[in-house]
Amino acid sequence: MGVDLFFVLSGYLIGTQLLKPYASGDRPSIISFYRRRAYRILPAYLIVLWIYGVFPAWRESAVMPPLWQFLTFTVNLLFVDFSQHAFSHVWSLCVEEHFYLVFPLLVIWLMRRPSLRKTVIVIGGVILFEICFRGYMLWPVIAPAGWSGREVPEDFGTFYYRYLYYPTYSRLDGLVVGATLALVRIFRPGWWLWLTRRGHAAMVLGIALTGAVCWMFRNDGMGDSTRIAGWGTVIGFPLLAAGLGLLVVSSASSDGWLSRFSVPGARSLATLAFSLYLTHKEVAHLDRKWLPVLTAATDWKAVAVYAVTCLVAAGLLYGLVERPFMLLRDRFERRAAETVEAEMLREPAL
Repeated sequence: MGVDLFFVLSGYLIGTQLLKPYASGDRPSIISFYRRRAYRILPAYLIVLWIYGVFPAWRESAVMPPLWQFLTFTVNLLFVDFSQHAFSHVWSLCVEEHFYLVFPLLVIWLMRRPSLRKTVIVIGGVILFEICFRGYMLWPVIAPAGWSGREVPEDFGTFYYRYLYYPTYSRLDGLVVGATLALVRIFRPGWWLWLTRRGHAAMVLGIALTGAVCWMFRNDGMGDSTRIAGWGTVIGFPLLAAGLGLLVVSSASSDGWLSRFSVPGARSLATLAFSLYLTHKEVAHLDRKWLPVLTAATDWKAVAVYAVTCLVAAGLLYGLVERPFMLLRDRFERRAAETVEAEMLREPAL
């Protein structure tokens, strides 16, 4: 659910970033957007990928998928089985990269002739496609046996991750909900004001929807083939995205409890989030390998070891790689802006 929340937040923040210029009669620079994303993601990602390739002991699993899949962000589309499981958590970054690539082009197309009807059709079409696709893949599981002549694969867990959990085309619900919130905020400020004045109601409904999805997956439904897990997969992901979207609305509201609630250290943790995401599984693997006495039991000592080592590793990656490249990006963007301003002064008619 943390990944689904991340998708909702990403759709909302990236959507706002790309749509906001249109509200003032301008257009976003797609080249600048791609460049900023590259500075933000690629340096830290490629360093961790290099460590995976050079130091096999770093890997939490013995075998990695081919290097070209990581370089092309297709790991999530070409998953075979769990024998190639090293750096598997990068699947969600692949989904993000596909979103970064396609969403700006979709925005440009939609904004050529803006239409509420066309936008609703696109949003509804994506959600409906995902529901139908997941239903089609799982119908032999949740329908009476023999309905389609297909049999449920013997290794249902592998089947589930290969076709339903990892692929981008099956995990767009959260991104679509987040982008929809951005659309409402930018182009329907009256609707957004109505929503953000009802922070308590948004929080209660969001918790209810999220709780319903927790019930659907109460028996770790991703790994079994029960009917309730099947229906949870078919409709649970969009319901979860909607519930988390309502919690985001509540956190941005003027009167919601979430908007008044702050967690000490959350800002620092958010700053390290990407580096922590890239390194946490590997560091936990090294902890179990090198500190077996402290990590053998599932107690507070193991939690403390994991927390400290993962945060230290994330801090090193952030300080040595991620932050310097973000500063370089910002310096480049300022220089580009200054150059444009100088050109406008020389040629104001342009």
